[in-house]
Amino acid sequence: MPTKKPIKRNENLKAISREHHHGLLLSWKIRAGVKKEVEPIRIKKYLDWFYTEHLLPHFEIEEKHIFPILGNEHELVKKALTEHRRLMRLFESDTDLVKNIHLIEEELESHIRFEERVLFNEIQEVASEEQLEQVRIHHTEEKFVDNDEDAFWL
Repeated sequence: MPTKKPIKRNENLKAISREHHHGLLLSWKIRAGVKKEVEPIRIKKYLDWFYTEHLLPHFEIEEKHIFPILGNEHELVKKALTEHRRLMRLFESDTDLVKNIHLIEEELESHIRFEERVLFNEIQEVASEEQLEQVRIHHTEEKFVDNDEDAFWL
């Protein structure tokens, strides 16, 4: 059985890919919290913090500086933008909390896997070195500082 080769990410996209890792960890934290039967409002409080502090700025960088490399009419970019809008609606909703928490966990992980395995690979194929350099210039990576005020996942 052939083994999958790890994706070789362009140096200029590595910082944004590292942010995807924190999104995958968020999905894991949700699963851990649900398994421990944590009150949904505690999970929602953390989701609100993550959304404001990390996810919205991440989406903005992608939409302003990465997706335009392919163009907003490209089918993969259209899919990513649709998923961004869907995730934003889920994070911003105050109704059907338990259902939304489950949907965020599933859809965020699926979205990140799509971007990492499909969309970013396509972008790397067509982008010029100058375009990729612009991504790096506009995205200053900051060390991720978690909100462990209520580490419900532990």
